[in-house]
Amino acid sequence: MTIQSEQLLEDQLIADLEQLEYEYVSIKNEAELLANLKRQLEKHNSIQLSENEFSQVLNHLHSGNIFDRATTLRQRMELRRDDDEVFYLEFLQLDQWCQNEFQVCRQVEITGTYKNRYDVTLLINGLPLVQIELKRRGLELKEAFNQINRYQRHSFWSAYGLFQYVQLFIISNGVNTKYFANNRHQSFKQTFYWADEHNKKINLLKDFTASFLERCHLSKMICKYIVLHQSDRILMVLRPYQYYATEKIIKRVKHGTNNGYIWHTTGSGKTLTSFKASQILMKLPQVHKIVFVVDRKDLDYQTTREFNYFSKGSVDSTSNTKTLITQFTDDTKLIVTTIQKLNNAIHGQRYKSTMEQAMATIGDKKMVFIFDECHRSQFGHTHHRIKAFFNNPQMFGFTGTPIFAKNASKNELGKRTTADLFEECLHKYVITDAIRDENVLKFSAEYVGKYKKKDSANELDIKVEAIDTKELLEDDKRLSKITDYIIAHHNRKTHDRKYSAIFCVSSVEVLIKYYQLFKAKKENGDHDLRIATIFSYVANEADKDADGKLGDDDGTIAEEDFEIKANAKINQHSREHLDDFIKDYNAMYGTDYSTKDSKLFYSYYKNIAKRLKEREKKSFQNKDRLDILLVVNMFLTGFDAKMVNTLYVDKNLKYHGLIQAYSRTNRIINEQKSQGNIVIFRNLKKATDDALALFSNKDAKETIFVKPYEDYVKAFDTALAKLQAIAPTVASVDDLPSEKEELAFVQAFRELMRLKNVLTSFADFTHDDLALDAQGFEDYKSKYLDIHDKVKSNREKEKVSILNDVDFELELIHRDEINVAYILQLLGKLQQTEAGPEQERQRKGIIDTLTGNVKLRSKRELIEKFIDEHLPHIKNVEDIPDAYEVFMSAEQKAAFERLCEQEQLDAEGLQQVIENYLFTGNEPLRDAIIKTLKTKPKIRERKTIGERIKAKILDFVELFLEGE
Repeated sequence: MTIQSEQLLEDQLIADLEQLEYEYVSIKNEAELLANLKRQLEKHNSIQLSENEFSQVLNHLHSGNIFDRATTLRQRMELRRDDDEVFYLEFLQLDQWCQNEFQVCRQVEITGTYKNRYDVTLLINGLPLVQIELKRRGLELKEAFNQINRYQRHSFWSAYGLFQYVQLFIISNGVNTKYFANNRHQSFKQTFYWADEHNKKINLLKDFTASFLERCHLSKMICKYIVLHQSDRILMVLRPYQYYATEKIIKRVKHGTNNGYIWHTTGSGKTLTSFKASQILMKLPQVHKIVFVVDRKDLDYQTTREFNYFSKGSVDSTSNTKTLITQFTDDTKLIVTTIQKLNNAIHGQRYKSTMEQAMATIGDKKMVFIFDECHRSQFGHTHHRIKAFFNNPQMFGFTGTPIFAKNASKNELGKRTTADLFEECLHKYVITDAIRDENVLKFSAEYVGKYKKKDSANELDIKVEAIDTKELLEDDKRLSKITDYIIAHHNRKTHDRKYSAIFCVSSVEVLIKYYQLFKAKKENGDHDLRIATIFSYVANEADKDADGKLGDDDGTIAEEDFEIKANAKINQHSREHLDDFIKDYNAMYGTDYSTKDSKLFYSYYKNIAKRLKEREKKSFQNKDRLDILLVVNMFLTGFDAKMVNTLYVDKNLKYHGLIQAYSRTNRIINEQKSQGNIVIFRNLKKATDDALALFSNKDAKETIFVKPYEDYVKAFDTALAKLQAIAPTVASVDDLPSEKEELAFVQAFRELMRLKNVLTSFADFTHDDLALDAQGFEDYKSKYLDIHDKVKSNREKEKVSILNDVDFELELIHRDEINVAYILQLLGKLQQTEAGPEQERQRKGIIDTLTGNVKLRSKRELIEKFIDEHLPHIKNVEDIPDAYEVFMSAEQKAAFERLCEQEQLDAEGLQQVIENYLFTGNEPLRDAIIKTLKTKPKIRERKTIGERIKAKILDFVELFLEGE
């Protein structure tokens, strides 16, 4: 029945695709796939290929990784024909995307490490560019995602690796359907639902097929809306709202001269949308130039590198405008620049004559300007200057927080809104849409702090706003208490420092006090958090919020610049403090920054940004971790780092400034990061509600914020009851009769873990509130990990287990504070305990701790061996770490030698492979592994042998070199 149900889903999909005029073709194996590819390339290119010529084509295609092949797909091949003529062979028609050849096949069987059969494959010009994996109704969509990941490991690379040309994956269980780009480094969180223009999700496979898989639309998505991200060398695909926004802009440019703006909530990928729109518009004949404009303060090292890859030197931290001036007069079609440089070019006296010459060339030609984060950059004089300077400008703005009449500020140009400047809103995607679609996370807001004030004979607890004065808010005792609170709760908020936090405060003066408090408490041994800070030190640096009162300001977060001009008035007091703080940073990370000049100061900013952003990379090392970044305004807008999950707030925020600041925390990355934590030390409840009402709707709170603590306690107890209905006791897990019941247990306990993951982020959390105590949870967790280990041990066998596709979400139970050093402390206590029941209890506790820890679980047998064979002979507790190190070194050496002997590997070559893996964080390449073999295997055997040895290398590293 299960097979039939999935079979019927597949049958219906094939029928629907044939209705959309896909040609059904029967392809069962690689040989038939290659034969079909030859026929389709011949048809598409109106050519006949000899076997020799087709062999050249296959060799050309069989090169590089997924990113390289995506580039190959989009370029023509210079084919040397048998008669010595050169023919430029096309793999994909990019400009006339409907003029490609569309086919569908099913159950293609490819043998790699294992034999795999793929459900439904869409071929364009004979190449497999879309892979669809189906699961029967009722199964988790994530199982299809995991299955694709398994195919990536086991067979997509096989033979000529044609399945590495897949651009898009589709996963569906009939009821829910999602799509995602071929990027092996993303999680299930980076899969997307398709939607209509009004953000209504299209879930059903039948509806998704009609909308998304229609031939011209699918081909357009691949040809125009797949992004080849050069700096990360990965494929990205636009989400539906990004697609509709870009299409709206293109239509407006093609058919008119009106302006427009895009309202896409903070964190939804506006920069990617706006840059992609710029790239597409540059190909329109009616457009003379596209000018893509960003704010310098939004440029971190990665964004700068990506833009400069397209146009070298287009963006940097300086106001040097020479390159921009040149681009206005040369044949550059897409100009990428900063708002600061653009303003200098059209307004600065030194460039006046050069720009007048440029205008003589430009004349009345259409100039399209696209502004990223236009809620900040376009409310000064620059907007008017652009309109006055160019004869035929068309202007588009992107913003996550538009300026309305309610949050507009007054200046000498009047009180203006986003609509005043850019006319019509072309597409809207607000924060409630993004949270519903799981494109950003919800927030968890906790308001901390009440103060006592004497009134006659009574002491009253009153909220902050009743005593909202600069004197109180900046009182040393208050700041010290807040510092203590952050120290006490930071680990809880950040999952034992796996994530970073930003702490925003009201002024530089207050920031200095906070930094000194953190530093003094660190020197006193109260914490070992890594704190850094950055702020501008020009005169008049105080934030307008510094008086501690919510004024009538519009909520804009004040600008802070990196470039300190030669004639700028410097606040030496602040600068001296900042230099001291940077010295602390240099000592902590081995860097060499200062405020000596603008370049060094900007480099310091970029290094902080890089340190926060790169935490998401596998190669990131804990020694480079930054725990808390202390700021006034910097990093509160335009900065995205997925591994920031907490914002501490001791600053008045309002409207778009509040939403921008909160949104630093809600980027999606994995299951463990379940919400953005906002810890507020001021009474911003009304300001928060007002901001949500302005930028979504007045009833949005339930959508945007996580539920109260008590609701999660109830949900946990309900989930526990479901778990215990499957396995009433821990011991009963061992008696589950089949994998079907084991799967039910895994899914039930996983839900329990998810709820506990949210609960532990609340300051009020205690196990006493739950129906399952801490030990009971750990015991069930051990059984859960036992099942995981059983599945893992079968990885060298062909899949037969229904558990193989389950995501065990191990990140939810990883605890950084449990490491070898911690275990050695426990061993010290054990060694000092006399033989008897207490010693046995401690020994069991150590083994249980190892069993319940993902990273140390593999070391359990070794540590048991150390306890039994070595610990009794150690007389002094102080000698335990050295004895353990000697023991592990000997075991590591023996295991290394066994691996070399069993697989006949060259020891020096294997050592180099392991060192490269540890340094880069990238799994060893098969070719590198094969080179270490003393006897080179036959070509057909290399993949199987390489994968087997790689698995052993990864196990070796996990056992001896990780979790220390």
